Amino acid sequence: MDILVVLESSNGSLHRMSREAIVGAQSLAAENGLSIGALSMGADAEQIASIVTSYNIDEVLVVNNDLLSPYNADGFAECVKQVVEQESPTLVVIGHTYQTRDYFPKVSARLDKPFIPDVISMNKENDSFVFTKTVFNGKLGSEVVSNDSACTLISFQAAAFSDENIMSGSATTRQVDISLEPGNVKSTSEAPFQEEAGGVDLSSADLIVSVGRGIEKEDNIPMAKELANALNGELASSRPVVDAGWLPSSHQVGSSGQSVSPNLYIALGISGAIQHVVGMKGSKNIIAINKDADAPIFEIADYGVVGNVLDIVPKLTEVIKG
Repeated sequence: MDILVVLESSNGSLHRMSREAIVGAQSLAAENGLSIGALSMGADAEQIASIVTSYNIDEVLVVNNDLLSPYNADGFAECVKQVVEQESPTLVVIGHTYQTRDYFPKVSARLDKPFIPDVISMNKENDSFVFTKTVFNGKLGSEVVSNDSACTLISFQAAAFSDENIMSGSATTRQVDISLEPGNVKSTSEAPFQEEAGGVDLSSADLIVSVGRGIEKEDNIPMAKELANALNGELASSRPVVDAGWLPSSHQVGSSGQSVSPNLYIALGISGAIQHVVGMKGSKNIIAINKDADAPIFEIADYGVVGNVLDIVPKLTEVIKG
């Protein structure tokens, strides 16, 4: 195969960023006549494989091994290494999740192959793949070319591709054997895996309520949290809120925080600085509430409300609850 997509489970379902990675692989394959395989491993390997067989890829490789359940960086890294050695793909792609950050550098080291993380787009020029990453807090794009023509590992930034564009089809499955001993697994991970204790993985959230400096003070944060709870969503923030100590860093969206692409992103009192926008621009729908009619956030919002969040949010929450 030419492209191998490494899949990730999210509570028994295919992780949204794995679907985005499949879309990226499908796009590149369609433009260059390449074949696609997907690797499903871990406790939900069979369940995830059954989902992916309905997508337009060539085959799904399934690895069943007790040492891959629960997730552990050593076991997953060794599994991917052995599958890559067996299948010899030119590209190995994966969504840039917390789990990817944990174990994929190990895969790169064990294979002695380059790993290019957080890619936002890619194309093929002549015989080389060109990968684009953002630099300077999302202000510029930098093109990167791998120095290894045999195999390159890449991860896609959240929202680099829309999972709504995934192409359906019919794929076959194939069981793959690997050699994994208990001695190979030297680490354990908490479940569910998160970047820090008590953290929140906003990258998989379907609805996000995010607060900025317009919330004015820490005492007003519960107001936004109540709205998020009423909508069964997650609470996020811009960097100034985190810097002020009003919310933990795990809630930060932006170039120095998480990149998200929920179906709905509600921005409360967020001005729309580029450092924040690069982390949430992939949202399917954006609602902005800001008392400054000239705030840059309105340039990308699908719906905008000019007004004070302190007046609007309690009334909005009351209506939703009602």
